[in-house]
Amino acid sequence: MLKMLDKYGIKGTWFVPGHSLETFPEECAMIRDQGHEFGLHGYSHENPVDMTLEQQREVLDKCFRLITEFQGKPPKGNVAPWWETSVEGIKMLLDYGITYDHSMSHHDCQAYWFRSGDTWTKIDYSKKAKEWMKPLVRGEETGLVEIPGNWYIDDLPPMMFIKNSPDSNGWANPRDIEDIWRDHFDYFYREYDEFIFPITCHPDVSGRPHVLMMHERLIEHINKHEGVEWVTMGEMADDWRSKHPVPEGAMMPATEEEVLKRLNITLQK
Repeated sequence: MLKMLDKYGIKGTWFVPGHSLETFPEECAMIRDQGHEFGLHGYSHENPVDMTLEQQREVLDKCFRLITEFQGKPPKGNVAPWWETSVEGIKMLLDYGITYDHSMSHHDCQAYWFRSGDTWTKIDYSKKAKEWMKPLVRGEETGLVEIPGNWYIDDLPPMMFIKNSPDSNGWANPRDIEDIWRDHFDYFYREYDEFIFPITCHPDVSGRPHVLMMHERLIEHINKHEGVEWVTMGEMADDWRSKHPVPEGAMMPATEEEVLKRLNITLQK
């Protein structure tokens, strides 16, 4: 994958679990040394929804320190494992100065300000209908930029074989997936003056020869279009922030200086 990205001059964003960073430091150094962006992705891909508040805080603190030490600067982005988040977890991200997230899917091709704590009333057939016929209650807006995820442009569900998983596929023809992804891009390009197209790739899927070939064909198709720019997710978030005012009263990320001081981290010059 690194060879492919280098071939096309693309800098990507790699959300690296702490376990991967500690277990495969040489491979992660290759990512770092080619100038790619690092982001948070849990430690062992544990689901935040199933964790206690203390566990979430411990995982975030360890992984933040690991990446900061490894690349010499704090990470700015986060992907929640399984794309599952918690209200408490979002507040923790802000406390650690995380400025953008890639875990939600409220839109297909536009960034937006992350809103935390939406609630809705589940259907309960044992009660009167009027007790659960209630609209969504919107949560609190934040200064966290959301780069939306999209299961339809994620390589893993259709092309990862997982033993004993009833939903596992793994044998899909990449050309079928390529058609879906290309149609997404072509539709967005036709309908929007400006849009983002954040494909989600996993090395154990997209690193396969047949999937790498798919990526090359798709990159070459996209590159035929005028005005296309390949950027990291951090750059996407910075661009969005520069064009959209923060919602009034929004919870804001702590500054890098505040975070490093609170955690007693000194960066090497």
